[in-house]
Amino acid sequence: MTLTLKEKFADSRRGVYFIGTTPPRESTDDEKMQTIADKLLDRLENLEYDGLIVYDIQDESSRVATPRPFPFMRTRDPRDYSSLLRERSGHETITYKSVAQRDRADFETWLDDTWERYGLRNIVLVGSPSSEGDIRLSLPEAYIALAEHEHAFHLGGVTIAERHASKGNEHLRLLNKQSQGCDFFVSQAVYNAQATIDLLASYARSCREQQIAPRRIVLTFTPCGSAKTLEFMEWLGISVPPATRWRIIDAENPLAESIRVCQNNLDQIIDAVLPLGLPLGLNIESLTNRKEEIDAAIHLYRLLKATLELKLAEYQLEH
Repeated sequence: MTLTLKEKFADSRRGVYFIGTTPPRESTDDEKMQTIADKLLDRLENLEYDGLIVYDIQDESSRVATPRPFPFMRTRDPRDYSSLLRERSGHETITYKSVAQRDRADFETWLDDTWERYGLRNIVLVGSPSSEGDIRLSLPEAYIALAEHEHAFHLGGVTIAERHASKGNEHLRLLNKQSQGCDFFVSQAVYNAQATIDLLASYARSCREQQIAPRRIVLTFTPCGSAKTLEFMEWLGISVPPATRWRIIDAENPLAESIRVCQNNLDQIIDAVLPLGLPLGLNIESLTNRKEEIDAAIHLYRLLKATLELKLAEYQLEH
């Protein structure tokens, strides 16, 4: 019997494993999109994974004053690509949705279409990248609309350790989102292990104090093969400590060094977090379409999945 993603997430003794991807650009026709999907799935053919995460790419220029290192390209509706990947891979997908651009009525129509027309069940809602601009539906309002909707989506939220490092309250955001229906959280790409550990420790402690079960945290990792990719990561708000930055940039092979950094970071996080009773998962993505970084993401996936599975097995044997 094949378990649904929701059932897999509910088993706190196991990890869950994802590949993150973005929809093709807006001008891509259906035939070309199928070719792109098949090329991705060919790369994943020999991997064991639970699903794919499809992002809703937004123009985040309002969030930061510096120019975007790579030009912003509008994409196809994430649901087009997500449903295609689900159909062709036989794996469930998690589809991101940015809610700020449309009002509640439009969002409710989106929910109906997502369930009935696209057949998608797992979603992550994200709010506006900044408080500026025309926000027609806030994230809390979207949660309310979803809670009152007839279809029972498996809902996830985003968590950003960098916010915890600067404001110290990201764990409260998680608890609030959890109370509004979030069953899991997907992190921003991790390059600062300590910031992630601080966030997760605060979240686990608060859950223990309130006597509620912590939700699953899916940790995102991405390879970095160039100064340009590193610049883009930092533009996105990913925290890269100075020593880590120079370690990658000055390495003879920056891509291989970034993979070593990611494995070391995951080791630190697992050792700190497993005793706290937090169920974990992994999401591996490539932030660029450079072949070297895409191939490195596949290698990184194998390495980090093996790392988490081994640590989970060892911990369960000891406890």
